[in-house]
Amino acid sequence: MENYGYTKDGNAQQQNNMPYKSEKKIPAALLGLLVGWLALNKFYLGYTKEGVIQLVLNVVTCGVASIIPFIEGIIYLFMSDEQFDNTYVHNKKGWL
Repeated sequence: MENYGYTKDGNAQQQNNMPYKSEKKIPAALLGLLVGWLALNKFYLGYTKEGVIQLVLNVVTCGVASIIPFIEGIIYLFMSDEQFDNTYVHNKKGWL
């Protein structure tokens, strides 16, 4: 069973041989690409304030602002798992 980059009680040597995997990268990217107009990628990552702002922008601009989460989803996909976790999970960077 994969541990997705999070350490468990176990052998440190075994952890070093496994590639780093992010639990949140792929779901956040898919949410941004497929249903970004609902700001679900922001809510999934724990950015409630940014999610509400994104929803309001989508209503005010009649959906034109939904390009922002679409672009974010593409950016998420092209980042490494470790870089994604460091930027969006641990450091809590809300926007691009």
